[in-house]
Amino acid sequence: MTDAQNLPDNVDALKAIIAGRDERIVQLEALVKAFKQTLFGRKSEKLGPDQFELALEDIETATEVVNAEQDADEFAPKPKTKKPRAANRGHLPKHLTRIENIIEPEDKTCACGGRLHVIGEDVSERLDVIPAQFRVVVTRRPKYACRKCEDGITQMPAPAHLVPAGLPTENLIAHVLVSKYADHLPLYRQAQIYTRQGIDIDRSTLANWVGKAAFELTPVFECLLKNLKTSTKLYMDETRAPVLDPSKGKTKTGYFWALARDDRPWDGKDPPGVAFTYAPGRSGQYADDILQGFEGILQVDGYAGYNRLLNRRSKQVQLAYCWAHARRKLYEVAKNSTAPIAQEGLKRIAEFYQIEADIRGKSPQARLAARQQQTAPKLAEFETWLIQTRARVSAKTPLGVALKYIARYWDGLILFANDGRVEIDNNAVERTIRPIALNRKNALFAGHDAGAKNWGIIASLIETCKLNNINPHDYLASTLTAIVNGHKQSNISKLLPWNYAKTEPVV
Repeated sequence: MTDAQNLPDNVDALKAIIAGRDERIVQLEALVKAFKQTLFGRKSEKLGPDQFELALEDIETATEVVNAEQDADEFAPKPKTKKPRAANRGHLPKHLTRIENIIEPEDKTCACGGRLHVIGEDVSERLDVIPAQFRVVVTRRPKYACRKCEDGITQMPAPAHLVPAGLPTENLIAHVLVSKYADHLPLYRQAQIYTRQGIDIDRSTLANWVGKAAFELTPVFECLLKNLKTSTKLYMDETRAPVLDPSKGKTKTGYFWALARDDRPWDGKDPPGVAFTYAPGRSGQYADDILQGFEGILQVDGYAGYNRLLNRRSKQVQLAYCWAHARRKLYEVAKNSTAPIAQEGLKRIAEFYQIEADIRGKSPQARLAARQQQTAPKLAEFETWLIQTRARVSAKTPLGVALKYIARYWDGLILFANDGRVEIDNNAVERTIRPIALNRKNALFAGHDAGAKNWGIIASLIETCKLNNINPHDYLASTLTAIVNGHKQSNISKLLPWNYAKTEPVV
């Protein structure tokens, strides 16, 4: 049979297949173009982090559709031995329940009449899921009485609950908290999920549970904040917290002030943690109030409100500034125009970061020695370059403004070279406030100042759990149970996340 005779008779079918592939190619090209715009486009055209993830999901999904179509195409050439596509297929932890399905031949008798014996096996694992299941915990308390006398009735007391005479267990309340503040699922959406299970729980009821939990967890939050302030090296940053203003029928801008500790880069022994304190404004007075009792080095960005800390009568706080912010100023100039001076500055700063990458995780003494030997000379060269460059660049140009910013905060920018505990930037605290921004996008705003305060309390405990590789749900359920069972206020530090018995790591 000739090649011509092997061609399918239905030419229209072939044309339809080709048209479908062309359509997929156009779709993928459009997605790749959007992805490149996200990465390399102008700032005004870039997507937010969550939208960026959506773009990636679309590209990966569309790619797999093309792959699946290729596999199903009866006219496409097939390799003799099909190799699986390289992909991250996930890791299946050992703690997950295994349901074994053994596939045996129906007849274990050989054609010769002998008996077949097992000589090996092929094992494959697939990830399965049982949708969230609700269950009812029924508590029965039998009443006992004596038939011989009338001394009364014996009955065990009812166990304490976070919501007295209410529906939820502490485990369910922890689930609601984690869904709202870690998975960014507003309460009304959670109520919709419950409705699909045939459980009619109003959003306001869920809000009551959250409020009760926030009240009971407040002492733990206060203990966390107090513990952080015993450190001698902390980070601080602030982020917007839109709050509804009923009197004006619109939102007002409040702020979460994040106070964080992360000593892991210099092998410190104190556990990492973060506390979010809500304040109705961005005045440096709020930072000063939060930091009452703290003495040491505070790593911050260049926001002028922190200067108030330097006006204390006793110089208790020393400000270390952030090279990431200084670099960003030069980067903005370099990406918007041809600016060899800005490029030169970025190159010099990159050398600082390369040294930091090599010493991350080492002791303060080792870090300090490396910085004195390697970084200090480069900082001296950078200062000379900065002075000379500013002398020949107009202060009113974008480049002049960027250089002025670095010069203004120079003493705080070079502080890391003289102390092995200080980081080159305050990215550690900026990472902790990203979940706040995600929740803000999903919930849009807090209903009132008290709601924002509760938000900060619960988010502080959840994010501290994440920093310590603790499952937030397990921690919150255990802590709420301990509280309702009368955990002593004098021993509240035992309820801090890092004192919780760790289970599996948080993914």
